[in-house]
Amino acid sequence: MAAVHQENMDSKTSSSSDDLPEKMAAHPGSNEKLQPEEDYDNLDYPKPWKFEKFFIGGYTQGRMIKFKNPKTMYKAINLFAGVAIMFYGYDQGVMSQVNLNPDYQELMGIAPIEGNSRNVAALGGIVAVYYGGTLIGALIAGSLADRMGRIKAVVFGALWALLGAVLQASAYNITWMCCARVIAGVGVGAIDCVIPVWSAEVSSHQARGAFLAIEFFMNIGGLALAYWIEFFAYLNPNKVMAWRTPLALQIIFIIIIGIGINFFPESPRWLMKMGREEEARHVLKATRDSDIEYELKTIKKVVKYELETSGANHYVAMLFPKDKYAKQLRFRVFLAVWLQIMQELVGIGVITVYAVDLFQDAGFDLTLSKLLAGFNNISYMFSVIFAVITLDRYGRRSTMVWGAVAMAVELLIAGILDKYAQIDGPNQRSFGAGVATLTFLYTATFGATWLTTPWLYPTEIFPLNVRAKGGAWSVVGWSIGNGIITMITPFLFQAISYGTLLLLFGLNIFCIPFVILMYPETAGRSLEQMDTFFEHGDSWNVFKASHTIRDKGIDDWRWTKKMHPDEHKELEAGRKMSTAVRDPVEDEKDGRMSWRKRPVYTLRRKGSNAGIM
Repeated sequence: MAAVHQENMDSKTSSSSDDLPEKMAAHPGSNEKLQPEEDYDNLDYPKPWKFEKFFIGGYTQGRMIKFKNPKTMYKAINLFAGVAIMFYGYDQGVMSQVNLNPDYQELMGIAPIEGNSRNVAALGGIVAVYYGGTLIGALIAGSLADRMGRIKAVVFGALWALLGAVLQASAYNITWMCCARVIAGVGVGAIDCVIPVWSAEVSSHQARGAFLAIEFFMNIGGLALAYWIEFFAYLNPNKVMAWRTPLALQIIFIIIIGIGINFFPESPRWLMKMGREEEARHVLKATRDSDIEYELKTIKKVVKYELETSGANHYVAMLFPKDKYAKQLRFRVFLAVWLQIMQELVGIGVITVYAVDLFQDAGFDLTLSKLLAGFNNISYMFSVIFAVITLDRYGRRSTMVWGAVAMAVELLIAGILDKYAQIDGPNQRSFGAGVATLTFLYTATFGATWLTTPWLYPTEIFPLNVRAKGGAWSVVGWSIGNGIITMITPFLFQAISYGTLLLLFGLNIFCIPFVILMYPETAGRSLEQMDTFFEHGDSWNVFKASHTIRDKGIDDWRWTKKMHPDEHKELEAGRKMSTAVRDPVEDEKDGRMSWRKRPVYTLRRKGSNAGIM
């Protein structure tokens, strides 16, 4: 990695470093030289967890697949992580048409749906209880991943998911189905918690966004696959198999994940934390095509510090801090959880899970509505390709802000058109076509902007010793957001119809200030380097925190903007960043400049400083 999680021992920062080890070297981006090499051979590494032997699977160096070219290994890891995320998409989307199957509705005792508030609540409840399971699974897996490794935690999740899939495919009443959904949720929550963390920890900081974006291309591919399997199954006169078969097909994904993960490398950061340096070195050599010594040294320094602060590696300590370090973790937890909740507030769960209802409200018949929903999922899948470009080229903040702006506009226009599409008249079909077009545009915009960021961001802001638990908190936020949205959406469509889209327009606008004011830019920065912001920012406001960091003499202080590769090279070489020298002067110039004299320049400059232009 290109930066080091260290402490500046200069007197100008001593007031904020009382709790840190006295031997930590200069902070990344400061102008001081690193202090002499420390001894990392006698660290107090944690002992293997005593219950680890009862969990199957795990990493061994001899079993790990090997390739001559590290890029081939990198692609293999990417592909496998994509399959795991594809399963998550399949599992999330599989209920969209199961809910519409008449045999399923009769068997679950929830027919008829239309006009029956009890059955509407039951329909939403069956979908929503799944997210209670994902919440539990994420919290358990976050702890297990830190105790016995990322790979064993994924195997644990696969076993629960397998049991849940079998029970769902064989369910005969609503109680059975709800229990099966919770069990499956535990497994999926565990997998979703660990896979993004694992994939981020084996990838380089310059390609994490693209890495995860490709995985989520497969995620939406899984959602689309589930939909089209169910669409063609719906044409089968045997309505029993039409809903049981798609649920049973989950088992194929689970077997691939549960067995395949054992042949891939473990997180080098976790291996180093457990004192397994040679294995960590072996993994880095297998996954990097450049010199690994600098990255290995960086990880070792981070491990040293974080082992000394391991008392904060508990869920309770992260929520109820007793020292400065734990308070920093609480803020990170808030950012991760709230970002996932905002992802659901912008409305994607409403559009994808209940797309058929939306198109029917716009005036299309059932068969055409199903076809439109299916093609919308395909469009959604290919839109994720744009995230490969947006995330690493433009940064996380800019991607989310402009994505929310675009989605808000699309939802506003779609809501207005939907109102007239529900009124009989010569232009009804045209208004319905407009709603369909804007729905396609909305899901494509979401796929290119907001889909991947809430999953990528938590893997970048949490330090090593709590990174898996950080991923767990992220899934907790996702579970809360999804659970609420899927529970209330059937009522929204029946109660306010087209007003649902207008409500989502308002929620998109609501989310924008939170992104601008609270979320530091992570693009181009190493996982270890992110600690700079949280240790020295001393504010929830990213603009105030950036100026505080600048005043402490740290070069990497512009946390509203992406760090470019050239700036990284300057930091690694110990040189002062040219942008850090120039920006304060330009800021003062902008402060004195009148909006009337040069409004376009001033707007662009301020937007650039905010990281959104």
